[in-house]
Amino acid sequence: MSDRKLTLDACTAPVVYEGTVLPEWIDVNNHMNVAYYMLAFDYGIDALWHGFGLSDEYRDDTGSSTFAVEAHIRYLKELVADEGYVVCARILAWDDKRLHQFQYLFDAATGALSATCEWLHLHVDLGTRRVAPWPERLIQGIAAHPASAVTGDWPEATGQQIKVARPLGPASKGDSS
Repeated sequence: MSDRKLTLDACTAPVVYEGTVLPEWIDVNNHMNVAYYMLAFDYGIDALWHGFGLSDEYRDDTGSSTFAVEAHIRYLKELVADEGYVVCARILAWDDKRLHQFQYLFDAATGALSATCEWLHLHVDLGTRRVAPWPERLIQGIAAHPASAVTGDWPEATGQQIKVARPLGPASKGDSS
């Protein structure tokens, strides 16, 4: 099944956050502005992090946190003011310093997939502003989190690149067929 047709009921990734589209998030096109999709996903990240132990207390105690270094959002269905939404998350992979995750944002009322976001995060020492290894307690927390337990094929959108299939204007790198 195409992940574009995925519904909330069929999603095996755990729910990490639920919210409501605020009226001030609506743009001139009368739907949720792109910046607020990122904010909704970011709220989901905060909840996911807290779920495996990367909390405000962890940051304060260790002087470490995460930085997002890459994100790719697909906008699939409009959301409008006062609609509820649900963010589900899946941890795809991690190593001693990085975490690759994928999020789904669903319309809470219809269960339709509204957007997806793929992320790469680095664990960082805030004192040096350099990448640093995850401590063992967070490695264990990540491994034990339900978002790490989702198995099967990765979402089809993972690793997609942006391109125009048949460009009419300038295109050189990897001209598409």
